[in-house]
Amino acid sequence: MTSPQPAAPPADDKQVKETVEYAAAHPDVEQPYAELGLKADEYARIKEILGRRPTSAELAMYSVMWSEHCSYKSSKVHLRKFGDFVTPEMTENLLVGMGENAGVVDIGGGWAVTFKVESHNHPSYVEPYQGAATGVGGIVRDIISMGARPVAVMDQLRFGAIDSPDTARVAHGVVAGVGGYGNCLGLPNIGGEVVFDAVYQGNPLVNALAVGVMRHEDIRLANAKGAGNKVVLFGARTGGDGIGGASILASESFDDTKPAKRPAVQVGDPFAEKVLIECCLELFAADAVEGIQDLGAAGISCATSELAANGDGGMRIALDDVLLRDPTLTPEEILMSESQERMMAVVRPDKLAEFLAITQRWEVETSVLGEVTDTGRLIIDWHGDVIVDVPPETVAVSGPVYERPFERPSWTEAVAADTVAAAGLARPEDGPALGETLLTLLGSPNLASKEWVTNQYDRYVQGNTALAFPDDAGVIRIDEATGLGIAISTDANGRYGYLDPARGAQLALAEAYRNVAATGARPLAVTDCLNFGSPEDPEIMWQFAQAVEGLARGCQDLGVPVTGGNVSLYNQTGGVAIHPTPVVGVLGVLDDVARRTPSGWRESGLTIYLLGTTRAEVDGSAWAGVVHDHLGGVPPRFDPEAEATLADILINASRDGMVDAAHDLSEGGLAIALAEACMRFGTGARVWLDELCERDGIDAFTALFSESSARAIVAVPRSEEIRFTDMCTARGFAHQRIGMTDAGESEPVLDVTGSFALPVARLREVHAATLPRHFG
Repeated sequence: MTSPQPAAPPADDKQVKETVEYAAAHPDVEQPYAELGLKADEYARIKEILGRRPTSAELAMYSVMWSEHCSYKSSKVHLRKFGDFVTPEMTENLLVGMGENAGVVDIGGGWAVTFKVESHNHPSYVEPYQGAATGVGGIVRDIISMGARPVAVMDQLRFGAIDSPDTARVAHGVVAGVGGYGNCLGLPNIGGEVVFDAVYQGNPLVNALAVGVMRHEDIRLANAKGAGNKVVLFGARTGGDGIGGASILASESFDDTKPAKRPAVQVGDPFAEKVLIECCLELFAADAVEGIQDLGAAGISCATSELAANGDGGMRIALDDVLLRDPTLTPEEILMSESQERMMAVVRPDKLAEFLAITQRWEVETSVLGEVTDTGRLIIDWHGDVIVDVPPETVAVSGPVYERPFERPSWTEAVAADTVAAAGLARPEDGPALGETLLTLLGSPNLASKEWVTNQYDRYVQGNTALAFPDDAGVIRIDEATGLGIAISTDANGRYGYLDPARGAQLALAEAYRNVAATGARPLAVTDCLNFGSPEDPEIMWQFAQAVEGLARGCQDLGVPVTGGNVSLYNQTGGVAIHPTPVVGVLGVLDDVARRTPSGWRESGLTIYLLGTTRAEVDGSAWAGVVHDHLGGVPPRFDPEAEATLADILINASRDGMVDAAHDLSEGGLAIALAEACMRFGTGARVWLDELCERDGIDAFTALFSESSARAIVAVPRSEEIRFTDMCTARGFAHQRIGMTDAGESEPVLDVTGSFALPVARLREVHAATLPRHFG
């Protein structure tokens, strides 16, 4: 055990007197509750709960724990819909659901996987490198706290217009932060998205996902049970960085008309976190931990109140035993600090010596702060005086719940009527124009190669990565002996969310579900990060409610439960909100990663099939946005029955060796999928569209650029065609032979018969140039 560095008692007399006894005796002392983000009625409620005014330390705790970021006070009433739409069949593989640090699913063979996605949006705008880096660190600690070894990360990034000078500042910092922290931890970054849109100019979205692996018996939960058990804080020392950081910063819009609450963004140390990971895993192996909680948003305020509320309901700690980097910190600052790389554990007295020996061996600083009690109170002492005496559930669980008013925006009808057809947008009319349109899309910021980003990440460290960017989903081997593995994809489409929040959320789910199935993995579970504007705006609240219900219903339709996630509100500047951007992550399981299916073809002579039906669905499409800067109409339909059948075909075809490649169709449609499949391994294709167009009643433009859902292309060896088509026919699923893979005699070409022929080298040149041109 490391001897605590004593914290200096506050010098100011008023502060010295801020004990529970003093607060009860001096009810009329004015307190800065509004500056801490509390409303007048919330402050009144705190006084009602306590039967007196709060001490300054209690006020600090309630302010961070009742912030939007920590309490979900505006979203709780809607998030309950995830439970309303769960069926018993959906929970068959669910070991830990919503309410813990991360969900846990059973993947077979005694293995369990935990995964979760969270936001670090506002901090990443204020200080891009540290905001993004500590976002990765925080989500990784959530995974550690479940008892798992982290095995991979992913990131969903959304920046402003690519040609804005500030976008370069944010993008450089965020990408460096994500890569720097993840690389130093030795975790492969296996996928994600990077999107550029002016709507995110003042509010970039930095959503980080982490996944971890454990045996069933190793699952840990965040609770403090057993009176007399010790409460131990270990990891980095507590400093002044990030005081009230994510919790308060993420609970208010950026607005130039009033003072901004922009506390110091947390500073991360990935090397300290790497040591902390190994230390925690040894502590788990030694069975030295009864309960554990990472210290993220709200810091010690969160860890103590949540552990106590989830356990026997009582805890008493000495705050002056917290190890500090800055001995001048006040108790309020210590409670609110969001310094990184810290964990809090509950340890049985008979295991304490072993616990301390392990942390000492890893040179992880540790202090015993107090113990679990059966009083039902969270009591915190400061130099012998009681400065906090609260029911912990009122801090961590039963905070304010708002049923905020919501109403459908008046502009939605006009937007829905503003379809591509109604706008009369010019379409390419001949073959060369179709080819030029493909090149235009392929070089657009959101469809261009993201290698400028992903080359800054290590995708293969640890040696278990079976697929990563640019494939449709990341695949990680879990068990070397059997080949058991998992696939993960995260997807979102803010443009669809703007047109129809419910369907936009469902289409994000469908795309992630389809991407996982395209690798050959069976989708099992969902995590989400719901990014929206201010909940105080009834129109934004309507978007949120619609998206949650749409996602909940979609998960029920597809039979995959939401295991946990994150809500990020107040993503707006000066009253201008981002598009509704629900990020959806889907996790699937592969019995053997050796059978995973890549997104592109390697060989000539494979038959290309298009699975699914193509409709005239180009509203909100990449073509409409890139070529015409148009956003209106209605998104593609969501067809869960077709998605499930398509997934079944993709999974069985992969398992039985019937396909050599599979690529989902989404943004940019068939044209982009064909180009990406050709570029993946440098093998071209000859494609014909006449039979498809006749079957579906569409023209070549629609065949190439429609974004109808529940579709994929696959490359089938000739020896497997009969088996494959029989499987599709037996399931009554539309399938059309549209081409052959062809390496070419001189150079590989994507040849769409009767329309255009583009060398794969030309596709790559256009695809690769965009991000380096803007960012160097």
